[in-house]
Amino acid sequence: MFDLAGKGAVANTTISLRMIIVLIGVAAILYVGQEVFVPLALALLLTFTLAPIVSFLRKRHVPKIASVLLAVTGAFLLIGIFSFVVATQVANLANNVPTYQRNIVDKVHALTQAQSGNGVFEHLSKVVERIGSEMRTSAEDSQDDRPQEATKREPMPVEIVTRSNPIETLGNIILPLVSPFATAGLVIVLVIFMLLEREDLRDRFIRLVGLGDLHRTTAALQDAGSRVGKYLLMQLVVNALYALPITIGLWLLGIPNAILWGLLILVLRFVPYIGPAIGMILPLFLALAIAPGWSLVAWVAALFIVTELVSNNVIEPWLYGSHTGLSSLAIIVSAIFWSWLWGPVGLMLSTPLTVCLVVLGRYVPEFSFLDVLLGNEPVLKPQEKLYQRLLAGDPNEATDNAEDYLEEEYLIDYYESVGLPALVLGELDRQRGVMTPEQLKLLASTTNTLIGNLAEIAAEEASEEPSAPEDGDGTEQGTADDLPSGEGRTMLCIGGRGPIDDAAASMVAQVLTVEGATVSQAAHTALTGRSGDLTAIAGVKGLDTVLICFLNRASKTHARQAVKRLKRINPLLRVGILMPIAEGDRLPLLPAEEIDADFVSSDITSAVQAALSVTEAVKLRISPKLISRTRTTAPAVVMDM
Repeated sequence: MFDLAGKGAVANTTISLRMIIVLIGVAAILYVGQEVFVPLALALLLTFTLAPIVSFLRKRHVPKIASVLLAVTGAFLLIGIFSFVVATQVANLANNVPTYQRNIVDKVHALTQAQSGNGVFEHLSKVVERIGSEMRTSAEDSQDDRPQEATKREPMPVEIVTRSNPIETLGNIILPLVSPFATAGLVIVLVIFMLLEREDLRDRFIRLVGLGDLHRTTAALQDAGSRVGKYLLMQLVVNALYALPITIGLWLLGIPNAILWGLLILVLRFVPYIGPAIGMILPLFLALAIAPGWSLVAWVAALFIVTELVSNNVIEPWLYGSHTGLSSLAIIVSAIFWSWLWGPVGLMLSTPLTVCLVVLGRYVPEFSFLDVLLGNEPVLKPQEKLYQRLLAGDPNEATDNAEDYLEEEYLIDYYESVGLPALVLGELDRQRGVMTPEQLKLLASTTNTLIGNLAEIAAEEASEEPSAPEDGDGTEQGTADDLPSGEGRTMLCIGGRGPIDDAAASMVAQVLTVEGATVSQAAHTALTGRSGDLTAIAGVKGLDTVLICFLNRASKTHARQAVKRLKRINPLLRVGILMPIAEGDRLPLLPAEEIDADFVSSDITSAVQAALSVTEAVKLRISPKLISRTRTTAPAVVMDM
């Protein structure tokens, strides 16, 4: 068994290393070929965004080509209008910048005088004065004639090595101007053909990567399209609802070019975390420049803060919440990675591209680590997370997680679904020999601390009255309402073979206490000693039921011996066994009649129900050997004649 585990570990390491090499190669290809992949990525994301519009028009009996052209024309017309408005506003702002210089200098001087002797403010004042002098110098130089400037400077010797090529010079001037328009035209063409050939591209992709599993591939394509399309659409709506009050507020406050700042904020909010901050800094700086006092700066800051709070806490959860499926850290890391890879365009596309990677990891087993690293779904099951915290000796975090769970569920549900399965994981590790005695003690003691921390919740549940069942509405009642009352019952919970069994017995004891029973506890050592050791447990002969917890399924012999010893002390005692079944364990449940137990349960709920039920105790079976000996030693009956 241990050899097989070792081989599996080596195989996983090899696959992980291979995936790392593949990812490094893909990143290098994307970096080198960004001139090709950036337009392709832009076209793909625009296709995801416009596909629902095309489908909407197609359902209204609009021809396919007309639907695509209408959607693409409308989208790029909006982009063109947006770019024109932004360019006009920027030009207007650039012309007015020199008029704001005086206010900035005055504010810096005021700060310098208020913080006299502070090197930071003195340095800031010098920087502002230097910028102002440079601006004045450049303005004066622009008014001078070029011949006069040449006469003031000494001539410099010039040596012409090669004669410039006019065509090359013209290319150096024209190409930088044409390149953005060429990229935009390429994106438009790609979007049109992707929308027209959408079904054919989907079929070719399925044939290429997923013909062997059409269900998984189809689900992946639908998930990716839904996530990316919904994210872009909802983010656009959220950004518009954020930018509109900002634009109106800046206009009412008298901030110049309010439309420019609103449009920039609309776009910058597509950049996670960084974009909103940049969009707020620019209007704040302008408010600092145009007004002599500080009140306008405070009003602008308050406008942004209030709008941000409303957007984050009301609008975003209402519209789409966290439908992207990305964790917060993954969004930041992806923004850094894609901006390093493709610059500002990569920063804008970081979230939708990372969403595609998460979908890839969710449906392709070889890339499942991407979903683990970038997704927002819990990577550990609740019982696995609890077991890890118990192993680490951290009852505080375990208690916090338990309290979150218990806000909507009962204590028995938590122990049933999380607590007991976590202890079963510990027992499996103990059986594999990977846990030391010190770790076993730490696991048991941390579990007992957790149970003690939940004592207040147990007391609250014990004081609650069971809710009466409602007739005819089909409402399901909580698990605690289905359990019989334990009033007047005296019970004992014992661990079967080790400290982990003792911890499980403590969980069951707390549940029984919630139901009103009088419960005592004993360690597993009470069952492993001599027969007389059991009589040392207080009130053994006066108990109604004893519940023994065995987390090791291979404990049939130990369970039989424990039942016999207890019933020999008190023949009227009901003895039950709790023996949970681990996930993937196909062994049948141990029959109660084979060990003379009153009941054998695989879960806490059925064990508690059986323990609280009022039935007669099962009598010990007498072995045939003892029966024959009793018959041979029976006294003869003498009859008088």
